[in-house]
Amino acid sequence: MIYEFTVVLAGQDVMTTDMAEALYVGGCDDGHPCSSEGVAAVSFDREADCLESAIRSAVADVQKAGYTVHHVEIESGSPLLTADG
Repeated sequence: MIYEFTVVLAGQDVMTTDMAEALYVGGCDDGHPCSSEGVAAVSFDREADCLESAIRSAVADVQKAGYTVHHVEIESGSPLLTADG
């Protein structure tokens, strides 16, 4: 299953080209690096057996790229937030 969520980076307010490249090389090739209103993040479409595995592997890949995760966001109304999701 593919899980959609966003990993917000700690201490980063702008996503630079160098950061995006490091994230890609670190394993975030299924992520979309972005920044908005002083927050840098990576939106993922990650394939995994379960949501926990998807998030854990994404966090590990962000850390492998040299960045720290502040928190993970799942969009309000996402099927991932329901018992059936």
